[in-house]
Amino acid sequence: MGNSIDASVEFGWFIPTTGDGKYIGVKPERESTSEYMIQVAQTAENAGFTFALIPTGGSCIDSWIVGSAIATHTKILKPLVAMRPGLIAPVLAARMAASLDYISNGRALINVVTGGSPQDLKATGDPLANAHDDRYERTLEFLQIVKGVWNGSKQSSERYLAGSQNYQESEPVHFKGKYYEIEGGASLPAPVQNPHPPLYFGGSSPAGKKTAVETADVYLMWTEPLDWIKEQIAEMEQLRVNLKAEKGIDRELKYGLRAQVLIRETEEEAWREAWDIISKIDRKAIEQSGQRFTQTDATNQKRQNELREQSKENDYILGPNLWAGISLVRGGGSMLLVGTPEQLSDRLLEYIEAGISSFVLSGYPNLEEAETTGRLLLPEIKRRLSERTNSSQHIDFIEANA
Repeated sequence: MGNSIDASVEFGWFIPTTGDGKYIGVKPERESTSEYMIQVAQTAENAGFTFALIPTGGSCIDSWIVGSAIATHTKILKPLVAMRPGLIAPVLAARMAASLDYISNGRALINVVTGGSPQDLKATGDPLANAHDDRYERTLEFLQIVKGVWNGSKQSSERYLAGSQNYQESEPVHFKGKYYEIEGGASLPAPVQNPHPPLYFGGSSPAGKKTAVETADVYLMWTEPLDWIKEQIAEMEQLRVNLKAEKGIDRELKYGLRAQVLIRETEEEAWREAWDIISKIDRKAIEQSGQRFTQTDATNQKRQNELREQSKENDYILGPNLWAGISLVRGGGSMLLVGTPEQLSDRLLEYIEAGISSFVLSGYPNLEEAETTGRLLLPEIKRRLSERTNSSQHIDFIEANA
């Protein structure tokens, strides 16, 4: 893809699975009941978003369960669920994903999550909890098996006969690697999407980026200053060149951005509400979060930590409309885009011109902010994208009612 902006741009929202509310660093005002999460998903769909990221790890409700519930209560919205190599067998993971694709009529999206906090990985029984690069090596094997099973899946004419193994027409997968050994791997149902549900992939370390280039359809990054994002995309593009030279593999790769957003009619109102999000945090919560952040082995979290420290003396302002304030207590993608519809459209267009074509947005609380962002931002960015319809710069906006 490089720096070309001839692409389809998609906008997704976020499903809060650990509670939700206007303030962070305190007990959530709302519980993540099934009714509430479905309401957020339906609101996002009605607001114009086409997919929804469901987080994983820590105290998150399982993303597969939530994704299944969302799929049965929406018509267009695509659930982006977490597949975690090492915590589930690859053939079973392939079957779960294909099953979600089947019941949603081809709407499953898969977020490959290799890492996480060492504490969470230990708690879930990952033997490679403290072996960062080895986890990515294992992921390569894992996804080779998953894709092999998907590609080989074919429905048997005897599928519905009692006692039938159902695999007669499928092409079995045989694999022997460092972490997995599969003899005759097969799975049903076959995915609805061809060749399989798209794979989204995050990871900023050298091992993570190399794995993404070889396996992913969309490489996800947490929001950073524009120059940082351009550097990451340039590095990924060079890895694509290297992969073609070394292995003869020329794979397409799209780029995505995970961003917090707060959009209002006036800049003053937006910044006032941004500071209000962290207004109830106490010093103890900040200290505990700081200790937790320093224990990570995730490169992307280390980059977020660096941005927070760089901006501390400037009220956590990193650049135009970019604020690190909520990263005081929130891990993961915690940089907030703050401003008016026109200002945030400017910022998103800059990222699009750099190569981003997939955005995962969220706000506090996610229910109301899905409606607000859909009403104020999406029409503006759609209008701005439509203006760029000359032969050298054409971008399609993926709409929920397409």
